[in-house]
Amino acid sequence: MTNENMALRHSPKWVRPVAALAMVFGIMTVFSGGNVLFGPDEAQQAAGSYVPFVVWFNFLAGFVYVIAGLGIWLRQNWALGLAVFIATATCLVALAFGFLVLRGDAFEMRTIGALALRIGVWVTISMALARAKSQF
Repeated sequence: MTNENMALRHSPKWVRPVAALAMVFGIMTVFSGGNVLFGPDEAQQAAGSYVPFVVWFNFLAGFVYVIAGLGIWLRQNWALGLAVFIATATCLVALAFGFLVLRGDAFEMRTIGALALRIGVWVTISMALARAKSQF
């Protein structure tokens, strides 16, 4: 049995569910962001006072979530780096969003919750992957 097969066999049981979560989260993110950006006027109106750069970031990040999920599923070492990158980039977008909020720009409260959720998910995934890295 090769080292790669041993790593697959002995990796933590939570890896595949986390990978699936990342991929589903990514698909949902692409769908929701794409609906606001490219969907009917009703979708944009329902989004309210959304901040375009946040929606664009989330839309594009959704594709990266799917790639990260595939990397996690396949137990690729680069998946950890990508998860850390996603978490860091999302934090930077949240900081820029916070600056706009403090400046008095219009925004939706749900954006704060969505950014917090995304940061929480990717920080948690990054931490879990870092702890399990020796098992990949």
